Formats: sequence, C-alpha cells, structure tokens
Amino acid sequence: MSGTGSIVEGGAPSARSRALAVLRVRSRALALGVLPAALAVVLVSARMTGRLAGDPWPAVTLAVCGLAVLVLLVGGVFAAVVLRASPAVTPTVPLPESAAPDLYRLVRDLAERMDVPAPSAIALTPDCDSWLEDRTHAAHRRAGISGGRGAEPGAAPVLVIGSPFLWWMRVAELRAVLAPVVAGTGPSAHPDIADARGFVRGLDAAVDVGSRPGLGWIGRPARLLLRLCQEDAAEMERGVAAAASDRAQGVDYGLRIVAQEQVGLAYAGWDRLLTRVALPAWRMGRWPAHLDAGVVSALTELSRRDRLAENFTSRLGERPACDLLERPGVIDEAASLLAARLFHGGPAEAGPDWSPVDWAAYPEEVVDRKWRAEATRLHEALDALAVPTGPGPTLDRVLGYLTDAAGECAAGEALAGRLSGDLAREERSAGAGGTDAGAAVARGADAVPLFPLQPPRSGRDLLADHVTAMVCAAAVDSADAAPGLDWLDGPVLLVAGERRADLAPRVLSLVEDGDPEPLRDWLAELGVRPEKPVRLV
Repeated sequence: MSGTGSIVEGGAPSARSRALAVLRVRSRALALGVLPAALAVVLVSARMTGRLAGDPWPAVTLAVCGLAVLVLLVGGVFAAVVLRASPAVTPTVPLPESAAPDLYRLVRDLAERMDVPAPSAIALTPDCDSWLEDRTHAAHRRAGISGGRGAEPGAAPVLVIGSPFLWWMRVAELRAVLAPVVAGTGPSAHPDIADARGFVRGLDAAVDVGSRPGLGWIGRPARLLLRLCQEDAAEMERGVAAAASDRAQGVDYGLRIVAQEQVGLAYAGWDRLLTRVALPAWRMGRWPAHLDAGVVSALTELSRRDRLAENFTSRLGERPACDLLERPGVIDEAASLLAARLFHGGPAEAGPDWSPVDWAAYPEEVVDRKWRAEATRLHEALDALAVPTGPGPTLDRVLGYLTDAAGECAAGEALAGRLSGDLAREERSAGAGGTDAGAAVARGADAVPLFPLQPPRSGRDLLADHVTAMVCAAAVDSADAAPGLDWLDGPVLLVAGERRADLAPRVLSLVEDGDPEPLRDWLAELGVRPEKPVRLV
C-alpha cells in the first residue's frame, strides 16, 4: 500500500495546486505580520552603523519598533487562536471495532483494493450521508472528542456513515456507496492538502472564537483570510472528490449506480419518518428508540404504495448491512437519541421526562396522548376566551364556537391566536426551566436543535391540528376507533381497523369557512357523539 495515495488520478493535481494556493494566502499573511519587524531590524541596524544619524530617525526607529512589537504580539495571539481553536466536529455515535468487526473488515478491504490508507475509525450519524472527518486536532484530544487511533496526530480521517444506510441497504450496496468515500483517504493524506485543510479549519474555528464577547477583533482577520482562500479551498475539495471517484472506478462501479438510487430512496423515507413520525413523539417528550429500523418499514410501505418502487422490496431477501454490527439494536437506539438531539434539541440522555418508546407502544403512548394533550389545550384556550363550558369538554363546544354563518371566521382567528400564545409559553417554559438543574445541564447547547425539521406552524395550522385531535379523541371515546401509526404519515385514526384519511378537508371547512356541516355528517357516519365529554389529560 502506498500509504499516502498517488496523486496521478484525474483531479488530484488540481487539488494539490489549489492547496498550494491556500497555503500561499497563509504565507502572505505571515509575511505581512513580520514586515514591521523586518523594517525595524533594518532601521536599528542602520542606526547602529551610523548611517541614519540625526533627526528624525531616532523617533522613526522607536515608532517602527513599537509598531513591530504590537503587530508581532497581535499576530502571535491570532496565530495561537488559529492553531489551538477547536474545529467543529459533527456529533456522531462512535462505533468501536469490537461493535462492528465485519464492517471494519469491509472498509479495510476497500482501502486495500484501492491502495489508500484505511480510515482510522468509524462513526455513525443519523442522516443519509457519508464522509471523512479529520479528528486529529490537539483541541479534540484535550476535550476527549475523539478517542482511539482516530485522535493520534497524523492519523487517517474517521469514516462517518449515515445510520439509515446500514438498515436499508444491503451489504453489497453499502460497499459500493462507501468506495468513493474511503478512496478520499488517499488525497487527504497528501501533506499539502492536509496542511491546507488544517489552515481553513483553524480559520473557521477562529471565526467562532471571534463571536465571543471581547474577542471580536479575532473574527475580522479570520473572515478576511477565509474569503481570500474560499474559492481555492472549494476547488481543492472538488479536486479531492474527483480523485477519489477516479480511484474508486474499479470497485463495484456497476452496482454503485443502482446503490445511488437507494441513497435517494433512503433520504426520502428518512425525512418522512423524522417529520411525520418522530417529531410528534419528540414534542410529547418521547423519542422513538429504533428510528433506523423504522425507516425500513417506511420504505417498505412506500414500495407497496408506489408501483415505481415495487422492485425495491425484492432486495429485502439479501443480507442487510446492519448484520455487520454486533448489536444493531443498541446502535439504533444510540443513533435515535442523537437524532432527537440534532433535529429537535432533546436532552443528551434519557430521563423521566425524556423516555424512549417502542414502535408497538407508539399508538397508545404517543398518538393517543398527543390527541388528548391538544384537546386539553384547545379547551383551556376556550376557557380563556370565556366560551361557555356546557356539560364539559365536548366536541359540540368547539363546533358551536367555530361555526360562522357569515364565513368571516373571527372566532377562529381569536382561538388560533390564543393557541399560538399558549403553545409558545409552554415551549419557553420547557426549554428554560426543565424539571431540575440536572436536566438543564444535560441539555446544554443541545437546547436548540442544530437542524430544525420544520418552520414554526401558523396559527391557522395549529387550530386545524387541535380540532383534528379533538375529533380523533372523541371518535376513540364514543365510536369504534383507535389511534394508529402510518409509517409515512405518522399518527392516524383507525376505524374498524382501517385508516380514515378523509377527515382533514372537513376540519378545514370548519376552521377556514366556519362551516361545520361536512364535519357533522362525517361524525354521524362514524357514530361519534359530539355532545359526549372527551377524556382529557
């Protein structure tokens, strides 16, 4: 094995030339920093030899020496920040070799076939992507962010694999998809490219340091240097990717084309699962413990519904890539908890107010609780608006308040505004206080999601969701209905074991037009009694 990888592949010479261009920016910045010192040396030497005798040279020499000392001091501090500041590291689930020996063997075999260094370690991310990440920075070792061989100076990058790939893809498909990623360790090991990447990461970290109070002066030169080398750095990464792709051409190239289709399908299923299924549970203080297994169910359901995806289910008879893990259930649970942190801002650890939920218990523990919690919030908003209570928290109370023969929906606007305010106060209270000091510490920087899934809902959307929840709770209490889970659409209402998907337009007629008749007809068809009080939480 070459150890560093040849740079004769297409794209690699371009990557190296761009890396040298990035390093020239660093050299020019260094030269600019030492220029006053060089001028001071010249002036002092000339004064000592008597060539610059008399005024104003003593004062000029003193001023230049003072400027040189100041520039060297400022430049030294800036250089120290660039060298020592911790570059950003993607939150991942570490995967030691003992937890996935077969996966490590697969990756090493790929590296050997392509004559590139093997990744120093493997980690998983709850996303549909894979990449190499350098974790050898001294700040990472000091903070304990990366352990094992991946943290040693000069170690190969860490291979980060999207966890949904392991559950949806077959072993051969995963191998084909990872080949060009693993091939990137070759160009990454080239000294010029590694040096240029380190410089850019240091500048990026310095910009973050400059955002702290009192350190703004560090961020300005760091941003300037980033702008100066931005284009060359981007072209360098494109060249590295092109070189890696060329090196991987001879490894499962035909299968890679088919596997890329699975990447797109996995992304669609994963996004649907997070936004429609996981997000309602996260909002209830529960986190689905097996999201990666759920994406298989979601994509299988998609294949059943979409005739274009029918042939994908035939793959399920082949060996899944998750068989490369020793304990896939444990890894799935860790990736699911990390997904909740990244996409919702949940705590880093499970607790009384942040507990896992299995898919079998999801309808009762998430869907039913969600409907009743929203029905409770809806009636509390009606109480705040002084709407007559009647015999209790009934659906008739909601229908009567929102009915508007004129179609102006003023009552609906008032109720939607009240719901928006109540929900915002609940979210602020949950995010600020927590149940105790330990919970607040556990959330830390994760209190705000790094990648929020959905923008804030409008007042009208909130009102429609709450009315739908009230209707579903009433149907469960007074008709042959039950909460259910649809892998692509999330919480659903089951009537006699069958999903009813015709409720939404009738709710919108009430919310947007003030017309309750379509919804009343639907309720009568199912035998739902709107005058019967609903069980709230």
